[in-house]
Amino acid sequence: MRKLTLTLMGLALSYIASGQDFNANIQTARQSYSSGNLEGSRFAMQQMLQELDIISGKETLKILPETLGGLNAKIAEDEVSGAAGFAGAVIHREYEAGDKKASLEIISNSPLISSINAILALPFLGTGSNGDQKVIKIDGYKALIQKGSDTANPVYEIQVPLGSALITVKTENYADDIIKLANSIPVALIAQKLN
Repeated sequence: MRKLTLTLMGLALSYIASGQDFNANIQTARQSYSSGNLEGSRFAMQQMLQELDIISGKETLKILPETLGGLNAKIAEDEVSGAAGFAGAVIHREYEAGDKKASLEIISNSPLISSINAILALPFLGTGSNGDQKVIKIDGYKALIQKGSDTANPVYEIQVPLGSALITVKTENYADDIIKLANSIPVALIAQKLN
């Protein structure tokens, strides 16, 4: 058992170091399955699915807007990475104009989906106790918008569940129309790419 664990860890490190190759993972999965090594086959298929998540994440980056509520994308800082454990990929883009900032993050297979969907399904939970939380619709999808603490610089967080993926937009120093900003996100196109 220990030898198998060390072998799998070695395989994982070599895949990470060599930049996971989709076709190689398919071949490894087939070979492992044929030889009766079901654990090895399962591991190779997980690596293949992780690579698919990263590929779809890179495709999703292409459809994200270059401006969001008047803020310009910092495309050079775009990131797509494999998430640890049970989540798929994390897609991240930053927006900025002066002291106004926003970050857009999409997590496929997000563990927060069920809790966000529960809040959206129960209207009395969606409004929050102090009115700083509200349920809205963005591109036909229900979303949760939350206003941060009472500071001179408004902070907002918008969460949009899409099947098993979650879009989260966080803003800092953004006092403009937050609903207009949210509606500039191509939610339906993102849903097509990820689901």
